[in-house]
Amino acid sequence: MMSKLYQDTVSRFEQYVMPTYAPKQLFVRGEGAKLYDDEGVEFLDFAAGISVCNLGHCNPRVTDAIREQAGKLVHVSNLYMNELMPRLAEKLVKESFDGKAFFCNSGGEANEGMIKFARKYGNAHGGRNEIITMENSFHGRTLATLAATGRAKYRKGFEPDVPGFKQVPFNDFEAVKNAVTGKTCAVMLEMVQGEGGILPADTEYLKKLRAFCDEKDILLLCDEVQCGMGRIGTRFAYQSFGVQPDALSMAKAIANGLPMGGFIVRRKFADTLGLGTHASTFGGTALACAAALAVQEAFDQDGVLENCREQGAYLMAKLAEIGKKYPFVQTVRGRGLMIGVVLDRPAAGVQTLCLKRRLVTLTAGETVLRLLPPLTITRAEADLALERIAGALEEFNETEVKK
Repeated sequence: MMSKLYQDTVSRFEQYVMPTYAPKQLFVRGEGAKLYDDEGVEFLDFAAGISVCNLGHCNPRVTDAIREQAGKLVHVSNLYMNELMPRLAEKLVKESFDGKAFFCNSGGEANEGMIKFARKYGNAHGGRNEIITMENSFHGRTLATLAATGRAKYRKGFEPDVPGFKQVPFNDFEAVKNAVTGKTCAVMLEMVQGEGGILPADTEYLKKLRAFCDEKDILLLCDEVQCGMGRIGTRFAYQSFGVQPDALSMAKAIANGLPMGGFIVRRKFADTLGLGTHASTFGGTALACAAALAVQEAFDQDGVLENCREQGAYLMAKLAEIGKKYPFVQTVRGRGLMIGVVLDRPAAGVQTLCLKRRLVTLTAGETVLRLLPPLTITRAEADLALERIAGALEEFNETEVKK
């Protein structure tokens, strides 16, 4: 029987919230890799708010930083300074590449700003304003980032597309080369495609792309909204491939749950967006920056990245073993703790069976079971997740056989 809180929440949701979501579960509390529903039932979270709570729910460092800063100063607007924004920018730049940062509130906004940067640079250097993006990519829900997204289903109903974007196959250097014209100002991609199905970029492809962009004075833009902030085992995703972009976007896990985004631009391009050309009312508030600095502190002191690499390798190896039992499991792919179990049919059924076993997961690209656990998971939690995934796959197999 559903609790009164659950019934009341569903009723209010249906009456007062636009029907753009179809939530499956009510959660009222979280701690580390665990979530709890309204009746106190414990779930293991292998979604992390879609790679947002990379340090787990209610991480003590982040929680303490938020509490302390909320009692000091939350917001003053960017017409004035708070001391934490430049500190965060300095930390992120020193941990990535020499440049300057801009802060906003979300991944879509971060990518929108990065697109504006590329167009402003291109328009100032030969009137170039077209951006090449990848098929199966996902860059956000604003009109420009939708046009950049290489999955037509997200654009349906919002036509006409914002002009200036061209999609080519991912991991195909010749396709990029052939798509470039005198109007091309940038190439934009994810180092690991998330919504598209957990598809890592090929390192040689990226190296060729970097050299080609340098030759043609084309900007290389990296969308790290989902694959960044430690998710694939390095602080920034590009660092796993050894190919440096001219700009990168970030969001989701940057403040471990507080709405925040941003992008970093190489110093040689950093003054392209000058005074008054771009802004964000809530970008870089003292509160969000305090949380983001605590995230960086955790990366420095808590062995988060090492644990991500270790547990990710373990999970992928064990999942590959489990998958061999089932003909509908095609492969397991990913980097770090950004893992996809690739099926030959829709993965939603397996996701539902995982939730039935109190394991929260996601899907990607329709046929991929997407696993994005907190980077702080223990071996015991990894083993528990494997047990529940194995059970879900077995039940799914039995159901499919009966059809």
